[in-house]
Amino acid sequence: MDLYEYQARDLFESYGVPVLAGIIADTPAEARAAAEKLGGVVVVKAQVKVGGRGKAGGVKVAKTPEEAEEAAKAILGLDIKGHVVKRVMVAAGARIAEEFYFSVLLDRANRSYLSLTSYEGGMEIEQLAVERPEALARIEVNPIKGIDLAEAKKIAVAAKFPAELVDKVAPVFVKLYEVYTGEDATLVEVNPLVLTEEGDIIALDGKVSLDENAEFRHENHAALEDKAAADPLEAKAKAADLNYVKLDGEVGIIGNGAGLVMSTLDVVAYAGENHGGVKPANFLDIGGGASAEVMAAGLDVILGDAQVRSVFVNVFGGITACDAVANGIVQALATLGSAANKPLVVRLDGNNVDEGRRILAEANHPLVTLADSMDDGADKAAELAAR
Repeated sequence: MDLYEYQARDLFESYGVPVLAGIIADTPAEARAAAEKLGGVVVVKAQVKVGGRGKAGGVKVAKTPEEAEEAAKAILGLDIKGHVVKRVMVAAGARIAEEFYFSVLLDRANRSYLSLTSYEGGMEIEQLAVERPEALARIEVNPIKGIDLAEAKKIAVAAKFPAELVDKVAPVFVKLYEVYTGEDATLVEVNPLVLTEEGDIIALDGKVSLDENAEFRHENHAALEDKAAADPLEAKAKAADLNYVKLDGEVGIIGNGAGLVMSTLDVVAYAGENHGGVKPANFLDIGGGASAEVMAAGLDVILGDAQVRSVFVNVFGGITACDAVANGIVQALATLGSAANKPLVVRLDGNNVDEGRRILAEANHPLVTLADSMDDGADKAAELAAR
């Protein structure tokens, strides 16, 4: 789960990371009131989970409350890379002397933690990594030892911070790592981390991604989720404990096992090239248990997608045998009733496959077509969607 900037700011503050005062506002009038409360120069910042806000006009400096109100009027409702701004943060201004970059993240490829740090901040880190890789220190972090003050100083030196700044930034690095481990994050990033003209180190803009697998350890994380901005189908699937990701296509996909579902997406996309370019509409892994309840929940989510024109159920019977899957499909269709109104192509293979196919053939449901292979099933589902 990615956090908004204001949520990251609040989280940083709770861990003792130095931040500027910030107040959220949903209307121009609230932005004006926030600026009056903060006093002085403020920055009105769009709250969207995407980069490039400044270039898109989503960040404006305001010297008076009136200017803050006008800035909020311009920013609220702005479309930034497909994200419509519904909230701004009015943050206290800062006299910036220098800008730096710091992050700690989960390096999945190397199965470790990684610190990315640079004395040169304020720009896209991806751009810096390509154009001037020597300016970016990549330091592997031992999860057991973590980042203590000594390690933080080593990171600062590796990132080419001058000696007089090492002692200033190192304690902040330690605090940011405490956020990372304390909240079970997969990313904690500050860009820019600034040195003010007064000599203070401040986390000016933060980005935090939390590991949803650790939610059971953090009851407060549920309050951080923006349910209004979540895709309703993905929210519905999550409530039913389904592994679902919505895609932009026309063929709904249900499979058991992430590997099988990923393969099915590829096969459907390939088959769709011969039928007007139709594509997979989703990723849905029902796991090992394809009971009637699970199948009904999966079909309910997929059939609720207005873009879906056909559904391809591709199951390999293992722990859950094909006859149980077939019974699940039959019972799910009965449960859904008139809500099941799009054609289903079903391919079964594996344990008790003959019995599973017999059950579906006997049920003779008008929406169900049996396929002998994954390729045949994908082609038929694509054909039905193209109609």
